[in-house]
Amino acid sequence: MSLAPVNIFKAGADEERAETARMSSFVGAIAIGDLVKSTLGPKGMDKILLSTGREGTVTITNDGATILKAIGVDNPAAKVLVDMSKVQDDEVGDGTTSVTVLAAELLREAELLIARKIHPQIIIAGWREATKAAREALVKSAVDHGEDETQFRDDLMKIAETTLSSKLLTHHKEYFAKLAVDAVLRLKGSGNLEAIHVIKKLGGSLIDSYLDEGFLLDKKIGVNQPKRIENAKILIANTGMDTDKIKIFGSRVRVDSTAKVAEIEQAEKEKMKEKVERILKHGINCFINRQLIYNYPEQMFAAAGVMAIEHADFAGVERLALVTAYALTLEVISLDPKIAGRVLLMQYLLARFLLLQPLEGQRGEIASTFDHPELVKLGSCQLIEEVMIGEDKLIHFSGVAMGEACTIVLRGATQQIIDEAERSLHDALCVLAQTVKDTRTVYGGGCSEMLMANAVTELANRTPGKESVAMESFAKALRVLPTIIADNAGYDSADLVSQLRAAHVEGKTTYGLDMKQGTIGDMASLGVVESFQVKRQVLLSAAEAAEVILRVDDIIKAAPRKRVPDRYPC
Repeated sequence: MSLAPVNIFKAGADEERAETARMSSFVGAIAIGDLVKSTLGPKGMDKILLSTGREGTVTITNDGATILKAIGVDNPAAKVLVDMSKVQDDEVGDGTTSVTVLAAELLREAELLIARKIHPQIIIAGWREATKAAREALVKSAVDHGEDETQFRDDLMKIAETTLSSKLLTHHKEYFAKLAVDAVLRLKGSGNLEAIHVIKKLGGSLIDSYLDEGFLLDKKIGVNQPKRIENAKILIANTGMDTDKIKIFGSRVRVDSTAKVAEIEQAEKEKMKEKVERILKHGINCFINRQLIYNYPEQMFAAAGVMAIEHADFAGVERLALVTAYALTLEVISLDPKIAGRVLLMQYLLARFLLLQPLEGQRGEIASTFDHPELVKLGSCQLIEEVMIGEDKLIHFSGVAMGEACTIVLRGATQQIIDEAERSLHDALCVLAQTVKDTRTVYGGGCSEMLMANAVTELANRTPGKESVAMESFAKALRVLPTIIADNAGYDSADLVSQLRAAHVEGKTTYGLDMKQGTIGDMASLGVVESFQVKRQVLLSAAEAAEVILRVDDIIKAAPRKRVPDRYPC
């Protein structure tokens, strides 16, 4: 009988077992936490991300989700934290760095407990009880001003300022907080951020950014056509307006003279003229088309005093889905079915924006021809005009009856500044939208983390057995967050966190870290407020991710598929 180890895997497969697998998971997850923890808090540092592509773009950011999306990781535990950060960004928009750091610190504590021969299942059992206690403490500390409109708006302003205080926009946080709150409150409680369109234009400074209550279309008006239309009647179409020239694909036309070619061209022109006349019978003064509009139909529209806009497949049309549907005219016969589906969706949503009255309980009809103008419900707005932003011309739609959709125009000196401003504003908008849905708020500055940690410590003191050790490690991981916030500001974290802990024991449960003065202070009077939803999601996501990684005791890498040479090349 041979005592040699038997390998049951294919050549190229690999396996890590028990302590080796667990150590690999811990190292990968802790490395991810260490990577982003220097960006945590109002005094966090930024990272420069360089792409290795042909253009070599540069991104400067301190947003945890953006950093983790940009890096390529091979460690499976690290991938779990990266995915968790993406989910946090999608769910609530902010807290991506906090959730990653908390999960990494939990695993750092778990590594020490396993070194003391405490089984992972015992640690998990203690963590689950600790998570429950921390969540209950967070719920008890939450404040709800949803019934008081004035107080709730003040809470939204404080939440926006707290969110932006750790971003690039911190020096203009009052201005951008008001801008974000105004945009979110226009949604009237729906919380659907697709209705807020963000346009980035180089030039000026950040303070030149503004909220426009209409909608901006990044296109140009046709030649010799009106640049301003009041009480506009708008027809949106997806039809070919480029058949005034002969287009032949993979076929031949035999003629015996050039006069015959001229006859064919003239027939095409007559066909296009008839089409334009049928469009004009709708009584419109603005025509927006998904496809190109060639010179001849453009001249006819100009002669009729109609504003014609081509290639209206602009980004952000889907953000207008909150507005009730109106009809649009589509011809997508010549398009690929998949492309046609996307085009139909974008044009349908554009039509939903340009409306006159809400049409409850009905969908906008989609016509395929221009033969029956009486059946087509036209879009409408009070004013269409061409505006200048920097050196670019845009088309501005104002006076729309359903005013939920709006546009935020961001200005800045460089593309990197504008991109980071957009990410910062996106985080603030997401947090505000979540707060509108769940109006509860909690205090920031490490106050909530210390409150939860003390609740977990009290539970651990009452719990017999090894689970209490796991609970203590959970509380210790929670206290690391205010420690990192103080460290990133250059303050004495040991002194500040010990003062904060003592203040909470004395019953000052609204106290947190004042990063302006480098002391502890009352977060209620300082206005450092955060969304309850964000804090709750950070706690639950970090605990679940750490538990998933802690359960691992075996990592198996499948053998790569061998490439077989093609024996039958084309």
